Amino acid sequence: MIFLFKIGFLEVSWVDFVDIGLVSILLYQVYKLIRGSIAVNIFLGILALYLIYLIVRAAQMELLSTILGQFMGVGVLAMIILFQPEIRKFLLVIGRGTEFRENIFKTIYNWRQEYHEDFDISQIIEAAKTLKASKTGALIVFSRDVELKFYAETGDTLDAEVNKRLLVSIFNKNSPLHDGAVIIYKGRIKAARCVLPVSENDHMPAHFGLRHRAAVGMSENTDTLVMAISEETGRLILARNGKYLRALKLKQVEQKILQYLHNDEPVKWEEFNHEEVESAESTTAKA
Repeated sequence: MIFLFKIGFLEVSWVDFVDIGLVSILLYQVYKLIRGSIAVNIFLGILALYLIYLIVRAAQMELLSTILGQFMGVGVLAMIILFQPEIRKFLLVIGRGTEFRENIFKTIYNWRQEYHEDFDISQIIEAAKTLKASKTGALIVFSRDVELKFYAETGDTLDAEVNKRLLVSIFNKNSPLHDGAVIIYKGRIKAARCVLPVSENDHMPAHFGLRHRAAVGMSENTDTLVMAISEETGRLILARNGKYLRALKLKQVEQKILQYLHNDEPVKWEEFNHEEVESAESTTAKA
């Protein structure tokens, strides 16, 4: 092994620099995942408990250190249980973003995209236009690769062709199917009135209701694109990988949906048209 230099009795090699760099990247990614969620508070609580344990052990408080030591002994198992959503999210990020997946499985994605040729995106856009104008709440999940049976089974199975009139009817306030999400897979409406997981991100705007939080939560837990329309304001957001875009024009919404369905999304989805989005938001605020 080639050593670069020595610090006292420590021998530092180029492998150590690579090791430190990889650990730094790993810790930064973990921080990005737990930032803005209750996991941060849990982590701080565990850290505080560990510091107390070190203090009482140094002070030779045998009884208290023994009790706290029992908690420390199952620390790894407790961390796995407490941070299960974050660990799941981290593994999803690895599965989505690796070059291995992008290159090796590219041919698999290509044949999966064949059905998109028959997918009439204009029906979705026209339905969104009508729902926005009438301030009708809506929640639509687009799935490219997975049928989402677990979530589809929480609602009512339809297996119907995507149609503007059908979507508007489903989300009509007097419809028994309006309270929940519609799942679209392979160009068909698989189910309606589906229950989605709600995001626990504390940094979302205060005016976001359960529908918007469910859209972000679903995008955090699955490889989907979710569209939500507010019942109070008629505003539309798109959620993907725990990020969301708002104040988009319908043409931009159409572009984002097609990019997702054809697996042609930007590397950093959340940075798409930020300047245009911000200018659209300011224009909306002035109006």
